[in-house]
Formats: sequence, structure tokens, C-alpha cells
Amino acid sequence: MQVDGMQCGMCETHINDAVRRAFPVKKVTSSHSKNQTVILSEKNIDEAELREVIGNTGYEVVSVSKAPYEKKGFFSFLRK
Repeated sequence: MQVDGMQCGMCETHINDAVRRAFPVKKVTSSHSKNQTVILSEKNIDEAELREVIGNTGYEVVSVSKAPYEKKGFFSFLRK
């Protein structure tokens, strides 16, 4: 998702911690330089809830996109 308002590593940490507390995620990473947060989750996360959780931290979700996780690696071409 694109997140507006992150300025530093501490901003990334605030968002990552909020997502981890609110949702059962496998992994969450944020980048203030890309204005982006990536979440890996086995369960679907409600977009409205996600926007609210991020909004409560003082940042704004600009856009959300979803895609199935594809493991990358040497044998990933065999699954296609």
C-alpha cells in the first residue's frame, strides 16, 4: 500500500507495529523513501480496517493493492 506522511525509520516502525498489533500478519515492512508498506498475510485484511489502523497512527493510506504471494527463488519458474 502507498502511505503518505512517513519521514524516517521511526515512522516505519510506528506503522509496522500498528499493523502487527491489529492483524495476524506473517510479515510487514515499510519504506519511508518509497512511501510504501508491504504486508504478507495468509488471511484477507479488510481495507477499511487497515486504513483506520494506519490513520490512527497519523499517516494516510493513499492506495491499497492486493496480490497473491509468490515465493521467489530458483524453482519459482516451475510453478508457472
